[in-house]
Amino acid sequence: MKSPVILREGSGVVAILKPVGLATQAPPGIESVEQWLRDRLGRDASGYLGVPHRLDRAVSGVVLMAATPRAARKLSRQFEGREIAKTYLAVVKTGAAAKETLPGADAVEWRDLLRKIPEEARSEVVDSQTLAAREAITHASWIDCAGRDEGKRLLKFMPVTGRMHQLRVQAASRGLPIVGDELYGGPPLGDGDERERPILLHAWRIDYADPDTGERISVEAPLPDHWPAWARPG
Repeated sequence: MKSPVILREGSGVVAILKPVGLATQAPPGIESVEQWLRDRLGRDASGYLGVPHRLDRAVSGVVLMAATPRAARKLSRQFEGREIAKTYLAVVKTGAAAKETLPGADAVEWRDLLRKIPEEARSEVVDSQTLAAREAITHASWIDCAGRDEGKRLLKFMPVTGRMHQLRVQAASRGLPIVGDELYGGPPLGDGDERERPILLHAWRIDYADPDTGERISVEAPLPDHWPAWARPG
């Protein structure tokens, strides 16, 4: 497993490239991005470190950490106010059933109700009568690539909300499962420990306001080595 990489640091915000297979946050004794950053900053469990958002273990890309309480408060308010823009890339499997749901170059809005399945680490699309249903909104578009594998497409997702497995569930429910995401019907990708296998979903870019200056900051995370060559935007 590769180690995290700091992409940008300033005003108490640390933007980190999270590799596949590493949890964002975990109990003591289990490797995580949070523990890696604590070690790097020389902070033990009693030292402050905010985790305003997370990525699934199987997902790579940029994640923000807060090194000060002030930065954590500012980022949390931006997340709550939907002022932070997140952009993901995903390689999805397509088929005859997905012709009507495959987005075009112009973004379409995916709006669903999701709920976490009790006592399981997964979510599902439900109707409005379901208790604990929460709205999930994502803007999805197709990125045209010069070459591509038959039956696969590169999509761009810009989630407005942040529900558990939101992008994975919304894509799969439209017949567009993410490659490697076997939990939601995607084709397998690689061998080895299931917890460390990648899915082709990458947190590509995040835009936020600097907690000190208010300047709009954009951080982009390079695609991992396992990402297919044809699915790398020019």
